[in-house]
Amino acid sequence: MSHIIDRRKNDKGKSTGNRQKFLKRVENQIKKAIPDIISQESIKDTQTGGSVKVPVRGLDEPNFRHDPATGKKQIVKPGNDRFSEGDRVPKPKGGGAGSGPGKGSNSPEITEDEFTVVLSREEFLKYFFDDLALPNMVKKLMESTENYEMRRAGYTRDSVPSRLNIKSSYQQSLGRQLALKGVFDKKLKALEEKLAGLTDPDEIAALEQEIEKVRRQANTIPFFEDIDLRYNNFERIPLPVTSAVMFCIMDVSASMGYHEKDIAKRFFTLLYIFLTRQYKNVELVFIRHHTEAKEVNEEEFFNSRESGGTVVAPSLKLMDKIIRERYDDNWNVYCCQASDGDVWSKQDALECKSLLRETILPAVQYMAYIEINNKGRESDLWQAYKRISNDEEFSIRHLYEPYEIWPVFQGLFRKRNAVAEG
Repeated sequence: MSHIIDRRKNDKGKSTGNRQKFLKRVENQIKKAIPDIISQESIKDTQTGGSVKVPVRGLDEPNFRHDPATGKKQIVKPGNDRFSEGDRVPKPKGGGAGSGPGKGSNSPEITEDEFTVVLSREEFLKYFFDDLALPNMVKKLMESTENYEMRRAGYTRDSVPSRLNIKSSYQQSLGRQLALKGVFDKKLKALEEKLAGLTDPDEIAALEQEIEKVRRQANTIPFFEDIDLRYNNFERIPLPVTSAVMFCIMDVSASMGYHEKDIAKRFFTLLYIFLTRQYKNVELVFIRHHTEAKEVNEEEFFNSRESGGTVVAPSLKLMDKIIRERYDDNWNVYCCQASDGDVWSKQDALECKSLLRETILPAVQYMAYIEINNKGRESDLWQAYKRISNDEEFSIRHLYEPYEIWPVFQGLFRKRNAVAEG
């Protein structure tokens, strides 16, 4: 019986199949670890991959073993590259498998080691977002409206000079020249062998003329022929119009302390990664507000330290203004708002409720409000929003600790069977 031993260190793709099988086995443990990842690490790190610790239990591979009770067994297992059948296996140096001098523990507690799984960026984000989607992504006019994009599609022999592919054309020319030169070389060799066996001067002169003619032909092979030319080919590919925009509204007032702002930024960072990974053309609009509301870029939204009093209504008015000016009825509009719920007055909360009911909700596909506080009571803004909330178009959630971010996020954006995905 022969054994094949693979001595490659780590050839490309060698273990891809085994890795996928292993990740499938520990998939549940990885998903359970997601809330801890979000609460303990920077969420932006997930864009470059990361590591997840999973219990060792359940990682053992099942295998068959020979019954040691009967028969004479001489086995060399596949993968062994040191021994052959009949070789004596030396004892380990030191005489045992102990860890060295020292006293053991008498603790009755049973512990379990952990196994660290290193995931690539795509694997990491797959476990985060594969079961999530923007709700109600049923695009008005999406099915009948298409954009077109020109994409490379191989080569063609006829096109404009500006699309000439020099490298491919040269390769074709070189192949043709070598093929033709080989034909002439073979013919010259046959003529020269024939010339060596002739004695008649007339036949020799005629054959020499033929050889000279073949040599001239071999030296006049054109460098480029029309048949060699290759041009870059482009095809017009239809692309569906996503036409979706997400408004991110964050309260940065003085009542939002460091912890509250950190939770809000973690939530919006997770939302940002989700949208940019799952949807190619979704636009994001960032709005920060205290007593005044201002549209900002991504950098300022996550890093600015500006603060002040708390008035929420201006942020909703600014959102409505931007929708009317930049996004027509063909856009899917979404909104996520994060605040601690502390408003300057009940009048502000009532104005927010009125704005949502009359202006914002009729214009959006879905809106989520995240309240970040641990005061044990419903804020004025929460009470106002609760009267108009429903999970289909407007959801409100409460959170305060980092480990609560993932369950809340998952609940807001879990795929619905009846919703068309964008």
